[in-house]
Amino acid sequence: MAGKKILMLVGEFSEEYEIFVFEQAMHAVGHTVHVVCPDKKAGDVLKTSLHDFEGHQTYTEKLGHDYILNKTFAEVNPADYDAVYAAGGRGPEYIRTDKRVQALVRHFHETGKPIFTICHGVQILIAVDGVVRGKEVAALQYCEPEVTLAGGTYIDVAPTGAHVDGNLVSAKGWPGLAAFMRECLKVLGTEIRHGEALMRDDRKAA
Repeated sequence: MAGKKILMLVGEFSEEYEIFVFEQAMHAVGHTVHVVCPDKKAGDVLKTSLHDFEGHQTYTEKLGHDYILNKTFAEVNPADYDAVYAAGGRGPEYIRTDKRVQALVRHFHETGKPIFTICHGVQILIAVDGVVRGKEVAALQYCEPEVTLAGGTYIDVAPTGAHVDGNLVSAKGWPGLAAFMRECLKVLGTEIRHGEALMRDDRKAA
């Protein structure tokens, strides 16, 4: 199977882990991830944030590592991509108001392509009418009212879990990245098999 192309939507202070870990994991299995931010170009620096859970009533927010964008936003043609991914963190709350971002999300919704969202990423989806309506969606628990008002059903998955509703894959936050990416790969049709290369080598040696 040929590798797929995934469009990742981010903004300033999007969640560090949800950018770096997702991108690197997808590249490791042969997919291509283009990470874009409105009005930024390939090579521009994106400031990221790190939300942590340290026993307070809500999460803490720290400055994350700089990320170097690998795609120019103005050059994106959504028809070139097989899936879209809305990373979480601080970025979604402001890029969701960008009509160009909304148009990108609308393309994936109307064409039935896979849509991946984690943590606050759902804020991008609910800015486009109909994307979460009738869907079961996991997100950071503080986004539950928004999911409900947009016509979706909020699913309170475990912090390390993920949820799938058709081509929509969602999770609560970065602690769930492993489960989230595993489900994303399934929706993309990616198969990972263990031990086959070793078995072939053993047969040759015999």
